[in-house]
Amino acid sequence: MNKSTVTFTSEGLNCVGWLYMPTYASEQQVPAIVMAHGFSLVKEAYLDKYAEIFCHGGFAVLVFDYRNFGESDSYLPQHLEPYEQIKDYRNAISWLSTLREIDENKIGIWGTSYSGGHVLHIGAVDRRVKAVVAQVPTINGRKGAERKMGHEKFEQFLKNLTNYRTERYITGERKMHPVVSEDGVAAQPHPDAYKWFTETAETVAPSWKNEITLESMEHYVEYNPASFIEFISPTPLMMIAAMDDGITPPDLINEAFEEQAKEPKKLLKLPRGHFDVYNGATFEQASKESLKWFQQHLLTKQRSKS
Repeated sequence: MNKSTVTFTSEGLNCVGWLYMPTYASEQQVPAIVMAHGFSLVKEAYLDKYAEIFCHGGFAVLVFDYRNFGESDSYLPQHLEPYEQIKDYRNAISWLSTLREIDENKIGIWGTSYSGGHVLHIGAVDRRVKAVVAQVPTINGRKGAERKMGHEKFEQFLKNLTNYRTERYITGERKMHPVVSEDGVAAQPHPDAYKWFTETAETVAPSWKNEITLESMEHYVEYNPASFIEFISPTPLMMIAAMDDGITPPDLINEAFEEQAKEPKKLLKLPRGHFDVYNGATFEQASKESLKWFQQHLLTKQRSKS
């Protein structure tokens, strides 16, 4: 396995990523997987562990930072706009398809949490994608935010966002909002989030910043990737739910899978919480089952580890 730092252009700016390549890719074209992280996160936050497993399993893997985050260029630092991040994914697919080592007819996408929602959308609209894994995905931003905040706090938050939009129009000034905080007044108010995000920043992802534009939250509560799920078929879709997840509710994932997703599809239900899939008790199962899904649908035959 070879790992290199790469740069590709997305909407006129540079995105920085890691490209993992099986050693035998110089001899034959290989299938590929495109990956990016969830809400506000950067590639260093354990995505390398997934990429290594996928690469050893026979895939080239591109892991990248969105524009505005990590090592990539910014048009508005720390700003999350889901459809702009979706453009980054699709531009990553385009760039990867130009590499002589890549079989452009065998490209899969993997997303987690916020990007789990992104890959649901991309899988529905971009037929270059031949397999999708959506891990603990955002299904509906509004429903998810209300679950985390509670109804009364959520309604007040919506009023605050409306007032902020008027204020921003008048003054032209943008405010920042914490991703997590000890008192829970943040984009991710669940108690598990503060501990995991801050520990991750201290250990493996020091470039992560605990702030986003407040405008990002407008986009979050308006984001409904579940509306596209039915159109993913006939592209194979696997969804992964964590049954004690307080960030992306498992019942919303199950409902979307049962009522909207069409065959071929698979739902993997894991124990524990949202962050256990990254560096906790369910990482091994989540990564191995994802690899199996990609191998089933993108590999014509198994290769030994690179």
